[in-house]
Amino acid sequence: MTTNTLKLRVARIAREAEGIQSYELVSQDGSALPEFEAGAHLDVQVPGLNGMRQYSLCNDPGETHRYVIAVQRDVNGRGGSRAMHDHVHEGDVLTVSEPVNDFPLLYGRSYVLIAGGIGITPLLAMARVLERTGAEWVLHYCARDADRTAFQELLSTPSFAGRVHIHHDGGDPSKGLDVRSLLATRGPGTRLYCCGPAGLMKAVREAATLNKWPWEKVHFEAFTAEGTSATHATPEEDFEVTLKSTGQVLRVPAGKSVLNVLRTHGVKVESDCEAGSCGTCVTRVCEGTPDHRDTFFQQEAAGDARMLVCVSRARSKRLVLDL
Repeated sequence: MTTNTLKLRVARIAREAEGIQSYELVSQDGSALPEFEAGAHLDVQVPGLNGMRQYSLCNDPGETHRYVIAVQRDVNGRGGSRAMHDHVHEGDVLTVSEPVNDFPLLYGRSYVLIAGGIGITPLLAMARVLERTGAEWVLHYCARDADRTAFQELLSTPSFAGRVHIHHDGGDPSKGLDVRSLLATRGPGTRLYCCGPAGLMKAVREAATLNKWPWEKVHFEAFTAEGTSATHATPEEDFEVTLKSTGQVLRVPAGKSVLNVLRTHGVKVESDCEAGSCGTCVTRVCEGTPDHRDTFFQQEAAGDARMLVCVSRARSKRLVLDL
């Protein structure tokens, strides 16, 4: 983590939906917090775990007295969400980064926001800003059912009337939002923002491609390596990585990250977010051409000499890694 850290008190924990809790964080002395913009996240040191976990800010960026994040309990995750749910209590003090924004709300004439599940968090912050500034926008929120729809009461308030559309599919995506029809038309200058499960983001990407949306107007936020892969139009193909130190050759199949393959074979690589944004797992590439799928190198060119093994893949048939 490259930003400054803060010690913040958990002022309130609230149940927002089945398996989803929000956490209101405030300074210990009541002072104002560093400003943030819609789309930003915090790196949170979760008690009992090594490394940080990233959680999007969902409150209004105009608020300077608090940060609000929401965490969905994932029984199949790496333990961060379970620890947040089970071991963090009101009054606890957490170490967090200052806000970091890899998913900024850029200027547009109008906006289409598409959220799925816990992906509502960064888009909720955007909706608050757009509503407050009088912009033209619409939010489509996809969830399994009403019990799993976070912030439903807030999204049903009069200030969001006519702007927010909630879609319940009962676990069958074919009965949910028809993104192909939704994106069939696009007003001049409209921007599209999407955050949610890999399946939803893949469907949105395919619909935007089919309907010829300009890619500079289409923005995704992915919380996992699978989500990052879903936002790329290039199909995943198998490739090989060679470990420079031993010459061992490992096959990386489609749908599996380099990092996971390395772990399976007992190769330890330091990692943190595992979604391509923190840079912890950067690895030197000795030979071959990486296919960069991260957000960490957006501000500077990564080149072919390094890659984030948590999400990036290969353009060449083989990569030789300095491991």
